[in-house]
Amino acid sequence: MPRDYYEILGVGRDASPQEVKRAFRLLARELHPDVNAHDPEAEEKFKEAAEAYEVLSDAEQRRTYDAYGHDGLKSGGWAPRSAGFGSIEDIFQAFFGGDAFGFGGGGAAEGGDIGATVEISLEEVLGGAKRELSFEAVSACEHCNGNGAEPGTPIHTCERCGGAGQLRQVTRTAFGQMVRAVVCDKCGGDGKVAETPCEDCAGRGRVAGSRRWDVDIPAGIQDGQQVRISGAGHAGEAGGRAGDLYVEVRVGHDERFQRDGDDLVTLVELAATAAMVGTTVSVETLEGPQEIEVAPGTQPGSESVLRSLGLPRLGGGHRGDQRLIFHVIVPTNLGEEQRRIATELDGTIGPENLEPEDAGGIFSRVRRAFG
Repeated sequence: MPRDYYEILGVGRDASPQEVKRAFRLLARELHPDVNAHDPEAEEKFKEAAEAYEVLSDAEQRRTYDAYGHDGLKSGGWAPRSAGFGSIEDIFQAFFGGDAFGFGGGGAAEGGDIGATVEISLEEVLGGAKRELSFEAVSACEHCNGNGAEPGTPIHTCERCGGAGQLRQVTRTAFGQMVRAVVCDKCGGDGKVAETPCEDCAGRGRVAGSRRWDVDIPAGIQDGQQVRISGAGHAGEAGGRAGDLYVEVRVGHDERFQRDGDDLVTLVELAATAAMVGTTVSVETLEGPQEIEVAPGTQPGSESVLRSLGLPRLGGGHRGDQRLIFHVIVPTNLGEEQRRIATELDGTIGPENLEPEDAGGIFSRVRRAFG
């Protein structure tokens, strides 16, 4: 059974074309052979992602897929365009008209971006957090300072490409001949060749390995937002700038609260008798338990507000509020004496005791509270 295209790219079914394209670019960079030499399945994974992008970036094909799935595409005679190409570079050039990985291509090339995910608690949203990330990345070789030559040895202009770093090549595909510029196989796109290649990086000027990075997560961040760290991605080639690190922040679920922007919403359960006569209850807040007074005659779904006990606004500013919604519970399993007392009370209640406080009713109050 083929995998779901949205799952492959890691986007929602309502993702915009720009979000689909960005997700494919990020995934393509992660699967590049220079970073995944240890993963023999990297190229197949890329082709799977290319097929998903091909469908989801085409409005008509996407509508067919959303309505009928993979079977709908097959019945319409669709076949993946990526199947007619021989390498990752061929596929990316066909889709985007160039090399967006940040590897090769001649001259200075920007390094690729890296994506990572961290999880924090709701308490950490209040004051911010710090996480140490460990991830695989391409870095400039320290032994040769990124020039690919053993220290103290000369570097010459590439004779094969004349220093251009690229060669023109004709490729036969299912769509006919395609003339394109390819990375020079002699110099690897640099336009220069080291007389004595660096022993540590084999003349590439960059090495793949594990990297650690401390990430500061700001207070007030929302679930799913990203922290961008400029220059923390893959190293560029021939002096090109490094890519960026994009850290997606996931905020863990806290059963005590429902987040509504900068506000927190808490459901407070009350026995019907306590709601009738009033009481004092302990409510959990991010700063510990707090005693609150419940007024006599509190209605189901009514609210009380604890000012400035919510979450801070991202970038600074005042804190939101904590809104309390009262859920009135009717007691069950009454004993004989309890039933007698309740019956006597019921006999004393008149129309003046049953006038609704809010004409909107409980459902409108709950809808307002939870949006």
